[in-house]
Amino acid sequence: MKIIIREAKIIDPKSPFHNQVVDVQINNGTIEKIGQNLSNTDDFEELKQSDLLISQGWFDSSVSLGEPGFEDRETIENGLNVAAKSGFTGIALQPNSFPVIDNQSQVQFVKQKASNTATELFPIGALTKNNEGTDLAELFDMKNAGAIAFGDYNKSLSNANLLKIGLQYVQDFDGLVIAYSQDEKIKGSGVANEGIVSTRLGLKGIPNLAEELTVARNLFLLEYTGGKLHIPTISTAKSVELIRDAKAKGLQVTCSVAVHNLVLTDEKLDGFDTRFKVTPPLRTDNDRIALISGVLNNTIDIITSDHNPIDIEHKKMEFDMAKNGTIGLESAFGALLTVLPLDKIVEKLTFGRAVFGLNNSEIAEGNQANLTLFSTEGEWIFTKENILSKSKNSAFLGTKMRGKVIGVFNNNKLILG
Repeated sequence: MKIIIREAKIIDPKSPFHNQVVDVQINNGTIEKIGQNLSNTDDFEELKQSDLLISQGWFDSSVSLGEPGFEDRETIENGLNVAAKSGFTGIALQPNSFPVIDNQSQVQFVKQKASNTATELFPIGALTKNNEGTDLAELFDMKNAGAIAFGDYNKSLSNANLLKIGLQYVQDFDGLVIAYSQDEKIKGSGVANEGIVSTRLGLKGIPNLAEELTVARNLFLLEYTGGKLHIPTISTAKSVELIRDAKAKGLQVTCSVAVHNLVLTDEKLDGFDTRFKVTPPLRTDNDRIALISGVLNNTIDIITSDHNPIDIEHKKMEFDMAKNGTIGLESAFGALLTVLPLDKIVEKLTFGRAVFGLNNSEIAEGNQANLTLFSTEGEWIFTKENILSKSKNSAFLGTKMRGKVIGVFNNNKLILG
């Protein structure tokens, strides 16, 4: 494909063209020229829009798609199309399908389904067989097949020794362990953040302690074993503090936060709307502000949509019984612009590639074009018409958004939103 992107502002601190408005000429997937008023002498397609900005391609570190097994929730083909139109050129696929991605053949299956697409799919292999927390899965074989990390989605390992062994084992091949952190005994049958709102509504609470105790335990294990640990979707102020202290000690720990935990609070539960039932739960505004501070001071490395499509039968039911999860790809950028500065958003939507050992391609002549195109202009309300996913369980319906995603260019493909 031959294309010139006209008058685009580059947002890429690693690029020599950072914060400059330039034309970008791409030929067969490679950035040929960057400059102003580039001449079009070879019938290049041209793309020009007002307030056009370009960054390195965004990467989402936690996406569930359903397939195989739950195609009624989402397919890999449509999910990758949704991701592309939402600005993501790469996603890390969670292993919570049926069957679970816990062996080499399952890794190969999802990679084959996602071949030759604008948005690249990088599988996360299950840490334990069938996500059951009993025995380690085939980690080395999955790594060789293309798995980029190992973790049981939204399941915390109660067996500390198993996590210890996993952290030790993956060091032989520079693997990354993902440790979701929530003490199931303390959580019990809780369905919402323990606090004023859950008490007022009569909902069983999940205390912050359930997360923080397990974060602390997992950090102690990491300090003992060495290696690399990623703690996904933290939700409390104390978790931010614990991870900041661990980083100060020199531990190789990274963490992420979900968009909905940065923007929404448990006050949204007043109507018992199950779209707001997520894992970890929406917390208080004090926690939300602490999470934003953690993003701004780089304690938190990654922002994820934590996209998790759930079929209507498991959402349109009593709050206590409904499944946890919200879709988030389509709403991620627009929601983040309401709470964070643009440069920080781009940083946290691109840094995941470095965390997971993938290549980042700065915007420079001679490099492969892996780009996200977007605008910061305009305010709008997120409605069902904006949902491209098969499932419609978005916590952001009716929420005011800013800016918009224009599209992506990757793997020599242009996808416009």
